[in-house]
Amino acid sequence: MTAQEIILHCEKQTTQRFANIDAIAYSNQVKVLQAFQNRKLALRHFAPTSGYGYDDVGRDTLSEIFADIFGAEKAIVSPLITSGTHALTLMLFGLLRPGDLMLSITGDVYDTLQGVISQEGTGSLRDFGVHYQKIDLQNGQIDSETVRHTVQTLRPKVVFIQRSRGYNWRNALSIAQIKEACAIVKNACPDSIIAVDNCYGEFVDVEEPIAAGADICAGSMIKNPGGGLAPTGGYIAGKSKWVDAVGYRLTAPGVGTEVGSYAADYRPFYQGLFMAPHVTAQALKGAVLFGAVFSELGYQTLPKWDTAPNDIICSVQFNTQEELIAFCRTIQAVSPVDGHVVPYPWDMPGYSHQVIMAAGTFVQGASIELSADSPIKKPYIAYMQGGLTYEHVRYAAMQCVETILQARKNS
Repeated sequence: MTAQEIILHCEKQTTQRFANIDAIAYSNQVKVLQAFQNRKLALRHFAPTSGYGYDDVGRDTLSEIFADIFGAEKAIVSPLITSGTHALTLMLFGLLRPGDLMLSITGDVYDTLQGVISQEGTGSLRDFGVHYQKIDLQNGQIDSETVRHTVQTLRPKVVFIQRSRGYNWRNALSIAQIKEACAIVKNACPDSIIAVDNCYGEFVDVEEPIAAGADICAGSMIKNPGGGLAPTGGYIAGKSKWVDAVGYRLTAPGVGTEVGSYAADYRPFYQGLFMAPHVTAQALKGAVLFGAVFSELGYQTLPKWDTAPNDIICSVQFNTQEELIAFCRTIQAVSPVDGHVVPYPWDMPGYSHQVIMAAGTFVQGASIELSADSPIKKPYIAYMQGGLTYEHVRYAAMQCVETILQARKNS
């Protein structure tokens, strides 16, 4: 088959999956709209502030709307948060104290968070006397019995759940799986705080981790909830007690979220959040299409295209390093920004292997925009995510197929 025929064939297969994604997007869009209306959003909320930012109604209202959408008691949405890793760091340092135990029940944390937890001499949690243990997943699933026994025995201060897969060959966790894990933890030790890394998972389902029983969650505004428009920022949402504790780490103890100005316009954050359910659906459809296309070409993919996706990422396992690099370069070549640039593997801060990243994005590094990255190690897995429009991702899939077909023809 030609590239065009492969794409059309896969789109025909994915019709029902696309319909399911659209239904979730509609439910989330209504929820977002109602939150905007209930909080009486007005043009005055877009205005910038300076200095201390006392009585910054744009900042405060944005956080209140976000909390409503997530079903949380309180939220912080701040341009002062630089990344998802920064949001998670604030969350963990806000919750944990010297001598406390943090227990990850989803195995290894994402590469950049490993340094936050255990790297010596950098002001990590370990430097502050916080202990860390993990429970590995079993066949990609939370090991319920081990979690129950360990939590009951050790009574950790924080139980950490990473929703997405990082650079691991597994499916992201569903809201149903998170709900089950939260019930196990709370039954074993009600005082343990359940904290979720929600990156890549926002608006993928009709509920967020707070509704599933988590106490607090965090993520990046240049991923799903920013809708491709938020220029920076991160969020923390959950129970007021714990969000307040995080706020004291964001600014200063005793000050918290009372301060924090932003000299630029708040409008992109509001507009991006309003667009987020639709944009996330576009990215999900793109991920499903990529999964179907690369399965058709004989590659292993996760998640399987005919199963419900739990985040916006499609993982594709290639046979060689050269195939992996060629894939990432094709993604870069079809980008609207820096499409002329050729990505190379490099020693990226926070990662243990060289990483290749394709991200020709309007917002630097925004993974709700079409992008792909991978550590250069076996097995050679590319992690493709994002796409502001399905049409862009479809075109990218077409170009990737043509690249592969041409390489096979030449070999």
